[in-house]
Amino acid sequence: MEHVPVDPTIFRLAIFVLAIFVGYYVVWSVTPALHTPLMAVTNAISSVIVVGGLIAAAAASGDDGWIAKGAGVAAVTLASVNIFGGFMVTRRMLAMYRKKERPPAPAKAADAG
Repeated sequence: MEHVPVDPTIFRLAIFVLAIFVGYYVVWSVTPALHTPLMAVTNAISSVIVVGGLIAAAAASGDDGWIAKGAGVAAVTLASVNIFGGFMVTRRMLAMYRKKERPPAPAKAADAG
């Protein structure tokens, strides 16, 4: 029986697809109480992606450098949107737990009479 090597691109694509499924099921099974800490962790991961994208865009050289620059810019853009959205969602969730200020009671008018 002959051993046929698997193309590395197919192997990486299969890992990517599996990561999508695992990520989907992990995120949708998180309880609401853990949502804010999870968002904090994803913001930290996205900040690492921003640094990696900046390095990829800056280090690109040669004839195919535009691919690395484009991928770096795309990574920075998408991760920045994710970070901003994460902060907005976290802020909104934390606002749900704040005490609402009650308006001051109206002053009673003195009865003239």
